[in-house]
Amino acid sequence: MALIEPGHKAPSFALKDQAGTVHRLADYAGKPVVLYFYPKDDTPGCTTEACAFRDNLPQFKRSKAAVLGVSILDEASKARFAAKHRLTFPLLADADHAVAEKYGVWQKKSMYGRSFMGLARTTYLIGGDGKVVKRWDNVKVDGHAEEVLAAVGEL
Repeated sequence: MALIEPGHKAPSFALKDQAGTVHRLADYAGKPVVLYFYPKDDTPGCTTEACAFRDNLPQFKRSKAAVLGVSILDEASKARFAAKHRLTFPLLADADHAVAEKYGVWQKKSMYGRSFMGLARTTYLIGGDGKVVKRWDNVKVDGHAEEVLAAVGEL
């Protein structure tokens, strides 16, 4: 599937977080949602990104925005990652990468001459109406959470 373009409806989903609680996009109707896809729990870049969202969480909450992280590892991995780094927002387990595929972020990647499928680091800002407001592709983690926060502030 292709990436979702701004102005289009965000695909619905229902995924469990690190505590086993199911989160649906519909649960957040009427408020902005930051849906960020990251490759793997507890790796350097993903940890930096998650901790930046954690550190900015009070500002996101003031804007009534929910922050949801998504990767393909299971709930147990998410629970270890969240506990280790005191991550207090939902980390959603998309073990079969079905949601990643709906959002177009399950992509062919290559490293050391080897091709494989994996999650492309991508963030979606979804408005309270369920439509994509903005999308960040090939995210560089440094300063990203602050950039997303600025975009939330413009809603």
